[in-house]
Amino acid sequence: MSQSQTPRRRTLLKGAAVAAGAMSAPMVAVAQTTSFRFQSTWPAKDIFHEYANDFAKKVNDMAGGRLKIEVLPAGAVVPAFQLLEAVNKGTLDGGHGVVAYHYGKNSALAIWGSGPAFGLDSNLVLAWHYYGGGKALLDEIYKSINMDVVSYLYGPMTVQPLGWFKKPVARVEDMKGLKFRTVGLAVDMFTEMGTSVNPLPGGEIVPALDRGLIDAAEFNNASSDRVLGFPDVVKNCMLQSWHQSGEQFEILFNKAKYNALPAELKSIIDYAVQASSADMSWKHADRNAKDYEEMKKQGIKFYKTPDAVLRAQLVAWDKTVAKKAAENPLFKKVMDSQRAFAQRVGQWHNDYTIDFKTAYNHYFASGKKA
Repeated sequence: MSQSQTPRRRTLLKGAAVAAGAMSAPMVAVAQTTSFRFQSTWPAKDIFHEYANDFAKKVNDMAGGRLKIEVLPAGAVVPAFQLLEAVNKGTLDGGHGVVAYHYGKNSALAIWGSGPAFGLDSNLVLAWHYYGGGKALLDEIYKSINMDVVSYLYGPMTVQPLGWFKKPVARVEDMKGLKFRTVGLAVDMFTEMGTSVNPLPGGEIVPALDRGLIDAAEFNNASSDRVLGFPDVVKNCMLQSWHQSGEQFEILFNKAKYNALPAELKSIIDYAVQASSADMSWKHADRNAKDYEEMKKQGIKFYKTPDAVLRAQLVAWDKTVAKKAAENPLFKKVMDSQRAFAQRVGQWHNDYTIDFKTAYNHYFASGKKA
């Protein structure tokens, strides 16, 4: 009797063991890939579009296949200045640009890129944004204009040149009557100085200069200016300006698409933004220095913007923002926040920061030997 039951008992024990093993083994699920289609506001050849791809690569690498961001150049889906609406509507899942490009929807948006920012450089403008109340104010503005987007600011830019001119600017009067390209609140500032302004997107600037539709223009930096073709049509560049001395980039997400992501992917995006901000500033310094030297070899003449023009910019800026603050309560609210942060942090920064030009001249002044 016992012998006849043994094979059956062994079979039952074996089956139980297999079942137990199956229950104890970890469940392995194949994670699905969420794909986001982004568009930048930059031409494909511009270093800014490269920065957009750098951010996407960091997200894609860290997400390990769970999230994939594809970045298209300006105009692939919508014109550069329509990026915000496209992301809001879900036509695009996200985008890469600058806050000043949305200036027409609420003038306060330009404060993140235009003007002297009460003496804050671009890195300190980002400090105000993340630690001084700027982010909450930007969210409030987007809500007021019915834009359901998630915004990340990153990538402190260098001080932008006054621009490219057919003749060097020697006096404030040289700016009067010029047909000039800029964007954001810089439009109002230069208008206050007597300049006729046309806020063209990046890809249209050099063709307009070449055809004589505008007399002068600014875009952003040595690398972008060179690749866009400024040196091919204009031979004089004026360095230093207050019109956009503290700008940064913006990464936008459609809010519904972003909110649907699990918490760990949102964290990856957060840290990819921070990593991209540092990486961008390092790459920006290296590439801009190289392109600056190459343009000088091409015969481009670079001049420092006269101090009188810089002072006139500050006067024009003060008049511009006074008008905007009087007509837009949100504008005043943002300016008051930035001013309070700048007064406190600016004093610390100015008191602690040494003049690095002194050391540079010590080692590299004309005639110095290694």
